[in-house]
Amino acid sequence: MLRRFLAPLLVISSIAGGLSAGEATGPVGRKVENFSLRDYRGKVHELTDFAENELVVAAFIGCECPLAKLYAPRLVELAEEFGPRGIAFVAIDANSQDSLAELAAYAQAHKMPFPVLKDAGNAVADQMGAVRTPEVFVLDRERTVRYWGRIDDQYVVGRQRPAPTREDLKLVLEELLAGKSPSVAETAAIGCYIGRVPKQAPHGDVTYSNQIARLLEKRCVECHRAGEIAPFPLTSYEEVVGWGETIREVVEQGRMPPWFANPEFGHFVNDARLSDAEKQLICNWLDGGSPEGDPADLPEPRKFAVGWQIPEPDQVIYIRDEPYEVPAEGVVAYQYFKVDPGFEEDRWIKAAEARPDNRGVVHHIVAFFVPPGAKLGGGQRGAMIGYAPGMPPTRFPEGVAMLVPAGSQLIFQLHYTPNGSPQKDRSSVGLIFADPAEVKQRVGGGMAPNRFFEIPPGDDNYEVASKHQFNKDVLLLNLTPHMHLRGKSFRYEAEYPDGRREVLLDIPHYDFNWQLRYQLAVPKVLPKGTTLFCTAHFDNSADNLANPDPTTAVRWGDQTWDEMMIGYFSTLPVPEPEAQ
Repeated sequence: MLRRFLAPLLVISSIAGGLSAGEATGPVGRKVENFSLRDYRGKVHELTDFAENELVVAAFIGCECPLAKLYAPRLVELAEEFGPRGIAFVAIDANSQDSLAELAAYAQAHKMPFPVLKDAGNAVADQMGAVRTPEVFVLDRERTVRYWGRIDDQYVVGRQRPAPTREDLKLVLEELLAGKSPSVAETAAIGCYIGRVPKQAPHGDVTYSNQIARLLEKRCVECHRAGEIAPFPLTSYEEVVGWGETIREVVEQGRMPPWFANPEFGHFVNDARLSDAEKQLICNWLDGGSPEGDPADLPEPRKFAVGWQIPEPDQVIYIRDEPYEVPAEGVVAYQYFKVDPGFEEDRWIKAAEARPDNRGVVHHIVAFFVPPGAKLGGGQRGAMIGYAPGMPPTRFPEGVAMLVPAGSQLIFQLHYTPNGSPQKDRSSVGLIFADPAEVKQRVGGGMAPNRFFEIPPGDDNYEVASKHQFNKDVLLLNLTPHMHLRGKSFRYEAEYPDGRREVLLDIPHYDFNWQLRYQLAVPKVLPKGTTLFCTAHFDNSADNLANPDPTTAVRWGDQTWDEMMIGYFSTLPVPEPEAQ
């Protein structure tokens, strides 16, 4: 269900510019009483231990929250900068689902030089009014809260700016050290809900063991299990109850499971939406205090393929011999790797899988074959294999395959998203070949791109259109819209030879983090002469929080700070009528 919170994930809280000190609400102005917590080694720390410090920064963190991971290096940098100036830092984990071992791994992975404490039972989080991770409180010498909110505005829901436009915490610390009141005392923190221990006695007929575990097994565990793309597992009661309020939020907002097609148009075999009844079941369970129920009622765990999701490949091709090193922070430009697969004869591929080696940092993989003599930038691409959160491997039925000519080169395009600590990746593609004598239908495909556009600065609804006309009868199999960070909406329409027009797929709210392929439940016949129209809209305004720069015009380009407009599709020939 929740595949990648930064992929996201997280919450849809808006990032306001902030409230002035006089307008602040919530914990600001509240005095924090002394508390006593143990760190992951068992050592006791109290707030009074910092009596010599002019200011104390208390940061609520979570071991598996993607934004808490991304902001860990930022907290370390700020502690190193302001520690010598008399400011103490302390990290507090109040998540019921985070163990001491996980907390130790988090602290050590990020080399945190300040105390990292466990708030068992959420007592300190409750006293201070903490809501999410990461979320910071700045306490003055009287231990009164002077600031509450985010660290800065670089990372937003599933996206990131190249750099922060406002360094909230740093600015507050500078102001307080200078004897000034914070110009902005409260901001909206974006992140995961703190996994609190339920405050009410569990009650009701909906239990984890009897209903919720079954729902999660069916809808979520494919990704939310150890070793898969989701940032945390949902395979035990202890984990699920801690993530309960975050699950409620993303389900109610329709962010999870990830699915963006307007239900008014088309039917798709991979439609991931929860039914209204399933959503209500989750809410009823949470409203009832998240009862566990009888473990004897638990369903049998689903069995998943380990490793490759396709059968064992005939050939595995890696991006390179040595892993690529992904930095802890920043924006990583698309990385391209060219590999010679050694095809001395034509190859027919009946199944293929692009497999990320490090799912924590691989946003997507596009691997495509370039025929002999074609140039990489010339737009000539053969068979394409993709991976993105939510995209299944490529599999074709018996007798169906895609052709790769002899001498083709394989080009990998990798989009990496740093996750707060240095990482390595050696992704690959697995191929299963078909016997040419058994191939009866060749998979076709193509794209309707528009490379010739210029999105004006500040335009929040710029339209770009493209089209493709079919010169023979085809069966349409799937549709894959592609844009970058300014992508807003995308629509496919078919105009048939008789003039009739039909909407095939409508994406009113495009999300770059989920490069979904929309697989038609029933392949659609597109007669010769049918024109496929694609219409996209882009938001290049400052209201688009993921916009790298709303002050500049944007043109076609490979990098995420550029834009693309492509309507991909796959087809098969229409079968010939059988002889009578």
